[in-house]
Amino acid sequence: MRSDDWYVTEDLDRFLGHAGGFLRSRPDLHTVALTVTESLRTRGLRAYGGDEPPVFGVMERDGQVRGAYFRTPPYRLNVTPLTADETDALAAHLVAMGHSVPGIIGTRETTAGFIRSWQRHTGATSALRQRQRLYRLGMLMMPQPVPPGAARVAGEKDRDLLIRWYGEFTESVGDLAASEVEAWADHRIAYGGVTLWEDADGTPVSMCGVTPMVAGQVRIAPVYTPPHLRGRGYAGAVTVEASRAAVRAGAEEVLLFTDLSNTTTNVLYQRLGYRAVADFEVHDFSGGAVP
Repeated sequence: MRSDDWYVTEDLDRFLGHAGGFLRSRPDLHTVALTVTESLRTRGLRAYGGDEPPVFGVMERDGQVRGAYFRTPPYRLNVTPLTADETDALAAHLVAMGHSVPGIIGTRETTAGFIRSWQRHTGATSALRQRQRLYRLGMLMMPQPVPPGAARVAGEKDRDLLIRWYGEFTESVGDLAASEVEAWADHRIAYGGVTLWEDADGTPVSMCGVTPMVAGQVRIAPVYTPPHLRGRGYAGAVTVEASRAAVRAGAEEVLLFTDLSNTTTNVLYQRLGYRAVADFEVHDFSGGAVP
């Protein structure tokens, strides 16, 4: 595999023109690439903030796309599943282009191969940030007992609540998106992308977000219950209702990621009917230099 099998562009339309069919061929494994590029297409290339434009890459050989990546600075490189030879070619390509890589997100095998190659080329060291598991909805099941209350779609009157809860969520997981909470809330409200669970008194106690549908798939994200309200079944109930609404809206695949270190959520989502698809890892790089 040669590094020149890869090419890089800042032109989103060109990227989707070449890689769109490939990404849609496995909407589960490519869910993040599909949803992020759709957001960039509809909301603009600076939808995720940052001082630099997004960068997209495609690996094409014998007229067929074999892999793709994107990066929306300052975030990490996000890569589709690749073989060891393909990750080595990717590392060489990025070095040749003079691109720095603060970190990587991909399947476990892909990140392992890329890390070895990136370290060899740059001398950088890597630190594991998170192990994730991607789940796909099978047969949806409401956990018992169902907590008192009901679900409803968040609206404009809930804007301040969404801003506060999403800020708390991003802070708890160390997500750089904390500075974009208002834009996030406005975008989600615009397309009905957050479901709230209200207790018997009508007070919101938990939320579940869902991404816009792209290529027949949606992804549950984020799910958040304030710490003092946890352990009462709210998160499971609101996730079920958001998942059910996605299926009714025509989603062929409803997906979600979990942190593998959180046993509670992994057990919960399996109880709801979600089944494992693949394991992913998030790594950060430090030191080293692009020659």
